[in-house]
Amino acid sequence: MSIEPAARPQQRYIAIAATGLCIASLALFWPGTAMYDTVAQYRQVLSGVYDDWHPPAMARVWALLAAFGPGATPMLVLQLVTYWLGLGLIAAALARFGRSRSAVVIFAIGLLPPFLGWQGVVLKDAQLAGALLAAVGIVGWWRLARRPLPGVMLVPIAVLLAYAVLIRANAVFIVVPLLVTLAPRPTHPVAKLATGLIAVVLVLGVAPVVNHRLLGAQPSGVESTQALYDLAGIAARVPTSDTTGLTQSEAATVIARGCAKPFFWDPLGDEAHCGTTMARLRALPTGALYVTLASAALHHPIAYAGHRLAHLNSTDRWLVPFHWPSAAPPAASEPNTLGLANPGAAAHAWEALTAVVVETPLGWPIAWIVVAITAIAASVSRARDPARDLATALLVSALALEASFAVLSIASDLRYHLWPMMATAVATVLLADRAPPRRILAVGAGVLILVVGCGIAARVLLPQPPQTYAGMLG
Repeated sequence: MSIEPAARPQQRYIAIAATGLCIASLALFWPGTAMYDTVAQYRQVLSGVYDDWHPPAMARVWALLAAFGPGATPMLVLQLVTYWLGLGLIAAALARFGRSRSAVVIFAIGLLPPFLGWQGVVLKDAQLAGALLAAVGIVGWWRLARRPLPGVMLVPIAVLLAYAVLIRANAVFIVVPLLVTLAPRPTHPVAKLATGLIAVVLVLGVAPVVNHRLLGAQPSGVESTQALYDLAGIAARVPTSDTTGLTQSEAATVIARGCAKPFFWDPLGDEAHCGTTMARLRALPTGALYVTLASAALHHPIAYAGHRLAHLNSTDRWLVPFHWPSAAPPAASEPNTLGLANPGAAAHAWEALTAVVVETPLGWPIAWIVVAITAIAASVSRARDPARDLATALLVSALALEASFAVLSIASDLRYHLWPMMATAVATVLLADRAPPRRILAVGAGVLILVVGCGIAARVLLPQPPQTYAGMLG
């Protein structure tokens, strides 16, 4: 399908807008904000010694880009260019068919403070969002026009998605559902589900090999954190049991020191809190540790479910206090001696705005989950078309990642939910050319009002939590 002559000026305007927004974003956040994780990764880049606590793929890419400039700036450029490239391609594809307002809304999504604010922080989550948006944008440019994807474009898409898979351990729950949903075969939902599950297992098996053998990262023990967190959460609920994986003495210490927190696992790794208490379990082989967890969960399913639901509520930011930590991006870089500098006053002002916005439902993952479920219900109720198919793939990837947090998550940072939130926003715009069935819209709106109302009540009634990392550690 060719572009109509009348649409060509719009393509130019959108290209100019996307380029201008990218340049403005770079100017706003230059030279990039560095968090604690950023500093740790840059230290690996400088030393040439890598481990797998943080994604070695990102550190290796950073090392390659270091020739273009010191500090975090090359990675800032990478994540913002891919971010606006993806959004620009989607906007341009929509404008082809006279959906100019939808194109403008796509750019407005890119400017939402929680999204753009975190994109100014050089971090794996921002890298992930940029890579995914660029890949989806390339696919959307052709698929929304009902044109086959040129074979040559499979190369950048494959590179972007491979990078996305390696940039976060749980990104497999994004990329595999996205690809399986978009793929023309198999067609039956059950066959797609089976294909997706097999692919997830394969990727989870291959990723450590790539990280350790191909990228040369040393094992750090990061794979044990999930089991340690869940075992402590179970033991805190049934401390007198001998089948939780912890001794009664260890469980008593976990309770006394308040180390089994729904918010995050960190106290269990901190020597001043429960690090020494968990040392015996940490010394176990990874396989034995997860066998211990499986046994504990089977013996105490209610305790395990209670622990996981408490964490899910925390990370989804539903029934939590006002100012639940780790929502807003930092306004300044982590203090360091590596030359990772601070952005300017304009970035500080933007992040101050972001800190306000993330306290609203726009910064609550639970609200976006309700919107995503409503949108996918509307999507499957309409006839297939390119916009519907791309939106469905985005929503499936968003909800698959959110579902994975029910069993695989150890911290409540808002940045872990950036992709589901962005994907839901973009998918909703793709579907906005047709009114959803009234029943679906009414049920979705009703649930959203209920969820938001309960969230507001919790923020009014619950005491405000500590506002420092040390305070949250206890």
